Amino acid sequence: MSTWSRPVLLLLCGLLLLTVSIAVLNTLVPLWLTHDQLPTWQVGMVSSSYYTGNLAGTLLAGWLITHYGFNRCYYLATILFAVATVGMALLGGFYSWTLLRFIAGVGCALMWVVVESALLCSGTVRNRGQLLAAYMIIYYLGTVAGQLLVSRVSTELLHVIPWVTALVLCAVLPVVFVRVNAGSVNEEASPGRIWPMMRRRSSRLGINGCIISGVLLGSLYGLMPLYLAHQGMSDATVGYWMALLVSSGIVGQWPVGRLADRFGRLLVLRVQVFVIILGAIAMLSDAAMAPALFVLGLAGFTLYPVAMSWACETVAHHELVAMNQALLFSYTLGSLVGPGTTAMLMQSYSDRLLFVMIAGVALVYLVMLLRKADQHATPVAHA
Repeated sequence: MSTWSRPVLLLLCGLLLLTVSIAVLNTLVPLWLTHDQLPTWQVGMVSSSYYTGNLAGTLLAGWLITHYGFNRCYYLATILFAVATVGMALLGGFYSWTLLRFIAGVGCALMWVVVESALLCSGTVRNRGQLLAAYMIIYYLGTVAGQLLVSRVSTELLHVIPWVTALVLCAVLPVVFVRVNAGSVNEEASPGRIWPMMRRRSSRLGINGCIISGVLLGSLYGLMPLYLAHQGMSDATVGYWMALLVSSGIVGQWPVGRLADRFGRLLVLRVQVFVIILGAIAMLSDAAMAPALFVLGLAGFTLYPVAMSWACETVAHHELVAMNQALLFSYTLGSLVGPGTTAMLMQSYSDRLLFVMIAGVALVYLVMLLRKADQHATPVAHA
């Protein structure tokens, strides 16, 4: 596939529809469970089952893609998500919804690996940054669109499930009309190769970057609304600031991707992490919130695609799917561990520990990036 070929564009169209559905359900499922008067720990378990499904789907994706190809795996991902969505209207109770959200998590992770791997395999060192920037832009646009829909339409379970399921099924249509062939994916890229990928020294900075990105974004998504609410802000005001945060990530994707392609990942990563630290310090120092949040979102939400590009430059073409699994697995681990640890610190000490944690984690990664170039591989995209 060429850079902006028909398969690439159709994959991104399908991703947009699926992301809208994912965003709607991720917001409404905890609310539906709360309305059914389930205890908080059960609501948390249902949410955790979705992320556990993400981990399982990530580990299965390489084997499925190797044996069945990108198209069939994409169809399987959408079917799993659609079945899990319809099941919530047919089945009730804690255990049923825990299983259904696990299935939905498997489908989502499989879809992410399929789309990301297809884009990585179709790109080159010169344009992978742009492809991944487009991927992240579509992902965040879908997330914002989903949140807007939640605020505009009825949120009753039986009203939401039909149109969300219809969106998921429509996401299949773009890929039905094209064969996604992202190059050869042979046995060397089998799911068993994910662990050697995570231990590969030349890719370590990229993998560490994905873990750090998971910690940062998981904390911002999950705990920033809590921080803002504790400042006495209304729900509408919290929504405004969160929209600003995500929108800054959308704005930054394309220019950061272009800069990474032009000047290399190492330089761009160093600047990004430094800016994240500045943004966190600005939030701690009670500076103007709008520019501080904008800077924090701009650098934080663009870290993952650049770190992914870094790691993928160090592997052969047939290893890209396995590397993509390793990177998504790393990101998911970070997004599971980061918010939990940060939440405990905030509860025990102060809400401001959110930004101390962000700055501290970013500083650790910056130290890794500032090591002498001869101590680790430094893949740099050609201008």
